[in-house]
Amino acid sequence: MTLLALEEITVRFGDRAVVDAVDLDVAEHEVVCVLGPSGSGKSTLLRVIAGLQAPDGGRVRLGGADQAAVPAHRRGVGLMFQDHQLFPHRDVGGNVAFGLRIRGARRAAYEPRVAELLELVGLPGAQRRAVASLSGGEQQRVALARALAPEPRLLMLDEPLGQLDRGLRERLAVELRALFSRLGTTVLAVTHDQAEAFALADRVVVMRDGRIAQAGSPLEVWQRPASEFVARFLGFDNVVPATVAGTTATTPWGPVPVPAGSPQGAHQVLVRPAGVLLGDPATGAGSGLDCVVAARTFRGTHVTLTLEPRTGPVLEAECDLAGAPAAGDRVTARFAPAEVVVLPAP
Repeated sequence: MTLLALEEITVRFGDRAVVDAVDLDVAEHEVVCVLGPSGSGKSTLLRVIAGLQAPDGGRVRLGGADQAAVPAHRRGVGLMFQDHQLFPHRDVGGNVAFGLRIRGARRAAYEPRVAELLELVGLPGAQRRAVASLSGGEQQRVALARALAPEPRLLMLDEPLGQLDRGLRERLAVELRALFSRLGTTVLAVTHDQAEAFALADRVVVMRDGRIAQAGSPLEVWQRPASEFVARFLGFDNVVPATVAGTTATTPWGPVPVPAGSPQGAHQVLVRPAGVLLGDPATGAGSGLDCVVAARTFRGTHVTLTLEPRTGPVLEAECDLAGAPAAGDRVTARFAPAEVVVLPAP
């Protein structure tokens, strides 16, 4: 069942449409992440849904009801900002209870709810702690508990983990995913971080210049980006023009095999770094495109190589730590068709 329906939502700042005729549905209990670079319109979209920004066109429906005349405080949505916006003069318990107190709940009624939420977000017994004494991750948990306290029918998160270091971000993303699944919370989050979106979401929506560039499951978007923009935003730089005939694409790198059933004619091809297969020309182990290793970057579980081929633009490749070639080594490169994606022509 659809909880949130956006119909042709448009927001203009002067002559520029920062959100341009966006249609989007979010089902009950679904976690959707809107992903895109700064300025793509994703945070403005949240503000429209929350009632903090009036659209210049289109409708917001919650539970089927048009929200045009419904003020922000009556929409039943929770919004958690990236900078937490906790009240420094209130302790942790006072922050979490804020929405409940505004609704007129008595202390005896909301104290058990506050304790339950702090337990839920991993801060049991923290009611009397001062906000200033909390780490960034703990403040994020308090902000989440505060947003959940009034039991919103839709929880919206604006760059929820953006101010945390990468290790903490990765850990909290996993914890949030498990928490939302346990509570059955309907969530719409916006972020510019691909790893965060893929860890949290049932569905990913990629935005560009106020429009939706692609929507699908994290696996679909990762495996089959819909355009050069989406591919490059996800971090894939091996994109070149190509002419596809049968199961082969003619490219600046020479012939590249493509999956059976690929669209034919003038297109672009993306080769994932994992699909660049290396050989050693000195030993005759493998034939292919002659390259020189221009740079080598340690990535923890693997090595990323920047290759300068004999023809065509630079290539990015991945290989295991053991036996990885060094900068200056000569290698050959072949391409695995399973890691090649045919993209529309620009």
